[in-house]
Amino acid sequence: MKKIFSTLCMALTAVVMFAQNPVITFEKTEHDFGKIHEEDGRVSTVFEFKNEGMAPLVLSNVRASCGCTTPTWTKEPVEPGQTGSITVTYNPNGRPGRFQKTVTITSNASEPSKKVYIKGEVLPKQAKPVNRYTIAVGELNMKMKTLDLGTIKKGETKNGELEYANLGTANHKVELAVSATDAYLINQATLEEIKPNEIGKFVFAIDTKATKLYGPVEAKAYVVIDGKKEISETYELLIKANIVEDFSTMTVEDKQQAPIIETEGEMEAGKIAAGKSLKVTLPVKNSGVNPLEIRRAYAADKSLKVKAPKAVKSGKKGTVNVEINTKGLQSGAYTREVVIITNDYVTPIKRVKLSFEVE
Repeated sequence: MKKIFSTLCMALTAVVMFAQNPVITFEKTEHDFGKIHEEDGRVSTVFEFKNEGMAPLVLSNVRASCGCTTPTWTKEPVEPGQTGSITVTYNPNGRPGRFQKTVTITSNASEPSKKVYIKGEVLPKQAKPVNRYTIAVGELNMKMKTLDLGTIKKGETKNGELEYANLGTANHKVELAVSATDAYLINQATLEEIKPNEIGKFVFAIDTKATKLYGPVEAKAYVVIDGKKEISETYELLIKANIVEDFSTMTVEDKQQAPIIETEGEMEAGKIAAGKSLKVTLPVKNSGVNPLEIRRAYAADKSLKVKAPKAVKSGKKGTVNVEINTKGLQSGAYTREVVIITNDYVTPIKRVKLSFEVE
C-alpha cells in the first residue's frame, strides 16, 4: 500500500510541476505558399503561438534549416494565457522549383523543442528580351534572321515564324515586305504596333504550288519599321526550305512504269587555263518506261552554270550542260558537285562530282 501511495504522490507531483511549466501551442504548424514568382521577391507567413502553461514562456532560439529562410520571433517572455508570434520569410531568388523548409523552436516550455514548416513552388524568372534578342534590326532586335522550314512536299504549304522584340523606349509600327521575285513566300503578318519591351512575331508560309522550283529554295523578306522600307542586309530576313516530290500516291503500276535515271557519279573535266571557261556535258539516260522529267539541275558553287533538258524519253539519252568559269579561282585542283533532281522515285536526287584543274 505504501508503494502504491508513493507512486501516486510522485505522479501527482509531476502533473503539478508540468502544469506550472510554460506550455507552447500553435494555431498552425505548416504553411503552403503555393506558386510564387521568383521576380516578386521574399514572401512571409506568421506562426502564432500561445502559452497555455502556468509560468512565463521564453523562446531561447528559433533556427531555420536553410539560409534562404529567415525567422524573427517574440523575444520578451510570454505570460500564461498570452500569445506571441514567429514570422518566417523565404527568399526565392535563384531558387526555382519546389521547396520545403523546417523551422525549429527551442524554449523553456514543457516540450522544449517544436517545429513548424513552410513549402511552395517558385516559378522561375522570365528572361528579359534583351538577353535573347541580340541581333539589331533597325529599332528592333531579333534572335535570328534566318528561318529553315525544312522539307516540304510539292503541293503542300508550310508555316513558320520569327520573333522580334522592341527593346527601345518608343512604340513602333512593324510590318513585312516580301521580295517580288519570291511569290511562293506568303507573308501572314499584318501591320502591328509594338510597345517597349513587347515581343512580336513575323509569320510566314511557303506555298510550293506557287513555284516550279524543287530542292533547296531561299526567299527574302524585309522588315519595315514605321513605314520606312529599306532593302539592305540589316533589314533582310531569309526563309529556307527544301521542296521534294511527293511519291506517296504512286500505285504499283506507277512504280513499274516509272523512269530510271542513269548517270556517272564522277567526271573529270581536265585542265582549264586560269580566267577561261570550259563547257562540259554530263550524259543522262532514262532506262525506265515513262519520260524522265528533270525537275532541276544546279550547282551550289557560282563558278558552275548548269543547264538541263526538261525531259528524257524512255531508252534515250540526254545531256546536262555545265559551264565552268575559272574567273576568280586560283591555280590548283577543284572538285565541285552538280545536283540533278528528277521524277525517278527510287533516286530522285543524283549528285555528280566534277573535277577539274586550273592552270
